[in-house]
Amino acid sequence: MLERVRRALGRSANQPVSAPSYADLPRVVPIPSSRAVLVDHFEQELREIGGYPHRAENPQQLQEVLQSILKTTPESNVVLTRNPLIGNLRIISMLQEQGVKVTAWQGKNDGPGVEDFQRASFEAQVGVTGVDYVLAETGSLVVSSRTEGTQLASLAPPVHIALYRPEQVAAGIEEIIDWLGSQGSEASPAPGRSVVFITGPSRTGDIELTITVGVHGPQEVHAILIGDGCLSDKTSPSK
Repeated sequence: MLERVRRALGRSANQPVSAPSYADLPRVVPIPSSRAVLVDHFEQELREIGGYPHRAENPQQLQEVLQSILKTTPESNVVLTRNPLIGNLRIISMLQEQGVKVTAWQGKNDGPGVEDFQRASFEAQVGVTGVDYVLAETGSLVVSSRTEGTQLASLAPPVHIALYRPEQVAAGIEEIIDWLGSQGSEASPAPGRSVVFITGPSRTGDIELTITVGVHGPQEVHAILIGDGCLSDKTSPSK
């Protein structure tokens, strides 16, 4: 068997094997770091993996985007996490004015209990979260349990809506790793009990090697870029 491998590589039995030169390895072309270019690149990558990018520069545009997404769902039933951006944007009252049933996670001692929110998440058609970052090079959403409180809203409903700000767009995975390493302390070494990377709608190829969407998670992933004009106090929530 080894002889067949040598012949395929064009080598003799006594020929020494040398390590490849770093100069021979393909080089990764960095993504330009200007904020507008990063946002454009993230949106392009999100489309490539089957997601839907949106932008909202003011509350009216945000309401219109949310309405357009909710029109595709059979019922108006939404769960939301405790991300500060959701509160700043007054998403709950915006949805309730549209006659949408809303269940918001605030914590164990404020709002629905754990079991109630779990039940609501599996019954809901739409889950709304923030993010810690979005990743331009892959179109991924980076969501932590510390920021959101619970990640069920991004996993259980058929439709996931993620809200993000321009400064939350990271060029590459290295920036996310640096952020993870800089968070916490000895008592709390990680940014949350879990940090997940969401890259497009849920997919599986386990069934007869046929790609199926939405088996283990949302069938749709929407990411809405939130402009300054949407914020009630014109300041960005901390990550």
